[in-house]
Amino acid sequence: MGRTPGAKNKVLSSGGGSSPRSPRPGPATESASSSRRLKLPEMVNMTLTPYPLSLSTEMVMAMNAEAGTIQDKLKSVSKSISEIEAERKKGDPNLDAISSLHEKVRAEGKLTPNNKSRLKSLYVSAREDADREADIIRSALSTIYEIRSIRNELRLQAKHSGNKETIRRGALMKMLQNTAQTLPLWIGAPGDEPPELCGATPSDPTQAAKAGDMVAALVRSGDGEENWILAEVMSYNSSSGKYEVEDIDEEQRERMVLSRRRVIPLPTMRANPDTQPEALFPESSVVNAIYPQTTCFYKGVVKQPPITAVDDYEILFEDSSYTDGFAPPLRVAQRYVIAYREKKHKKE
Repeated sequence: MGRTPGAKNKVLSSGGGSSPRSPRPGPATESASSSRRLKLPEMVNMTLTPYPLSLSTEMVMAMNAEAGTIQDKLKSVSKSISEIEAERKKGDPNLDAISSLHEKVRAEGKLTPNNKSRLKSLYVSAREDADREADIIRSALSTIYEIRSIRNELRLQAKHSGNKETIRRGALMKMLQNTAQTLPLWIGAPGDEPPELCGATPSDPTQAAKAGDMVAALVRSGDGEENWILAEVMSYNSSSGKYEVEDIDEEQRERMVLSRRRVIPLPTMRANPDTQPEALFPESSVVNAIYPQTTCFYKGVVKQPPITAVDDYEILFEDSSYTDGFAPPLRVAQRYVIAYREKKHKKE
């Protein structure tokens, strides 16, 4: 039986909810900014697999030699976290000394040659401290990304061997949220350009998405209406230039063969607004974004891009039931905001 026109237009939650086309704004939540000097964005609780694993997949992992590799890499991440904290503590005296010297200069109302020389020396030391900490962080992030890749590969192996993963709606929505929150944050060296699929940075048009990658897929329903849905790449045929993708919605689990123009890879890394604001969609950008608690992309406008690395976009979704044509802003993670691309409407 084919997809019904409204099959993707319902809110995916265990307790129901309002229609995606008639949203209700939730209570606004403000992320408090940290006052600690040079403190990195607050870390979220991380689940190192990009998707939940079924019991059968966990059994495959237990019997797989790569399970030992994952454990070794987890130990490496744990060690890196301890080293990061140690580096931060080592750098605190320099930061305190810089702060105290600045207060002294302000109190005296002048910058003497001696104080200028001391400040320069302290800043050089603080920069070296920060560089060492940043190197450890980049190494830890790289290891985390390797762990995610290994676990995802094991999941695909189990799936291709016939093991079926069944995910309840509530668990699916939590998984999608967790995937977005734990998406690796790109931290480049000074002067580095954001890589492809970092935030709003598009992918290389000559490169195809890999099996297991999450994408927005433009599919046509039985009545001819086209919609962008969240899907997973199963395979890519380089000869025909077509993807086989699977609807992420557990109720559908429909597989489709689509041309490359109907598939948009999702971001694989978060952009840091403090260091790479150009890798984010700016205010007033027209985008496609997943409406919260659904697996469908809808047209919207960016009201506010992320302010910190752990913030979401604030998106104004189109809604004709409001006088200005837009619903109140809703928060959508970087993972699920992509460049707007026109779609065809239902044939008359």
